[in-house]
Amino acid sequence: MRFLAPVRSSSALGAAAMSGEPTTPGKITERLASGALLTIGGHFGGQMIRLIGNLILSRILFPEAFGLMTLVTVVLVGVAMFSDIGIAPSIQQSKRGDDPDFLDTAWTLQLIRFSSLWVVCCILAWPAGAFFNEPMLTQLLPVAALSLVIAGFLPTRIHTASRHLLIGRLTAIDLASQAIGLIAIIVLALITRSVWAMPIGNVFGVFIKLILADRYLPGARNRFRWEKEARHELVHFGKWIFLSTACSFLLSQSDKIILGKFISIEGIGIYNVGFFMATAPMAIAIAINSRLTLPLCRDHPPGQSADNFRVVRRFRFRFSFAALSCQIVLALLGVTIIDILYDDRFLASGGVVVAVALMNLPYIIGITYEGPALAAADSRAVFMLNLTRAVLQTGLFLAGVELGGLQGAFIGYALAHLLSHGVVIHVARKHKAWDPLHDAVMLLLSIGGAALALWVNSGAILMLSNFVR
Repeated sequence: MRFLAPVRSSSALGAAAMSGEPTTPGKITERLASGALLTIGGHFGGQMIRLIGNLILSRILFPEAFGLMTLVTVVLVGVAMFSDIGIAPSIQQSKRGDDPDFLDTAWTLQLIRFSSLWVVCCILAWPAGAFFNEPMLTQLLPVAALSLVIAGFLPTRIHTASRHLLIGRLTAIDLASQAIGLIAIIVLALITRSVWAMPIGNVFGVFIKLILADRYLPGARNRFRWEKEARHELVHFGKWIFLSTACSFLLSQSDKIILGKFISIEGIGIYNVGFFMATAPMAIAIAINSRLTLPLCRDHPPGQSADNFRVVRRFRFRFSFAALSCQIVLALLGVTIIDILYDDRFLASGGVVVAVALMNLPYIIGITYEGPALAAADSRAVFMLNLTRAVLQTGLFLAGVELGGLQGAFIGYALAHLLSHGVVIHVARKHKAWDPLHDAVMLLLSIGGAALALWVNSGAILMLSNFVR
């Protein structure tokens, strides 16, 4: 594992922050640029690994296998999100974020939580199989959920490294564990020609990440600890994160839950291939936002001074323009990409790529406004925002699929995020972070890009009517 050693040099600026050295606008810009590049590189590499895996597995396995794993993922993500107490953002924003007692208490809570989730998944295995009318879920879920038990042992050094923008080593560990996990899945798929290759390979990948994180991240190993003050701070901050991530589950998975009742398991597999392709840039954007916006707003609160507002505005404009441009380009080229990369069984995924890429545009415009609220420990405001998004998205997506099939569902999704932007503005104004110029410019870019993509790919969008049974 010598290949991880050179990453140490990328941590110099973060080390300065850990030492308490003041950060000037020049230094924060340099740290953000470095962190953004590493995050982009890491998540681009991660998405490429997933894409390569999808392409290889689509030729070894069958669309139904992708559909089954999509439903398994829905359940795993659901139990994880409905129990999240915000340990990562707590460590990143807390004044005790480098205190060993605080970190050990956080690790103990994490271990208890993830171990309990495996039991919950075992209990939910039969009801999930019955709800989706897929008996295989009853067998797959307990095995796939072992990855949660292993994840519970991951060290809090992962979060302290992110707190100080030490992104390089985290990126190397993530990519190495993903690559090794993928190799395991492919080998098992070639041997078994079965969906079982996916959950077993995923468990192995998480185990590799645990080994690499324990071996190559700097800092002391976690120990069991139950400090009252630390526990109180974690739970007090995390109670709103818990509710917020419960809403985030609906934001990220409600489409698959709803479609699981309207389309076949093969259709879900085809949908998920297109969904993955369309959300690859979004995954990078969300990672950059979560890793960089909170530390930026913590060190430079936009409501504190005009200079701070300009620093945040500069980052927000660059971030939003890049994220929106990627989604628009993907919407323009999505059908062609699917035609080139996948065989005829997955051709309908092209229209899904176009629609999903476009429906995410309203969400991107407001994504950076959560950072100032979390930096000010206002997790309640973020919960209210996510609650609004979740209720509108789930309700309008369901209404859309009932009234207009898959096209109607996508329209409902986009409309939900347009309507919820009013709450985004309210949260941003509360922390003096709202930038109306940014919102206006990005809205015009989104409208122009969406109109062009719909004109170019109108035929693929019309094909989506065949999905709903």
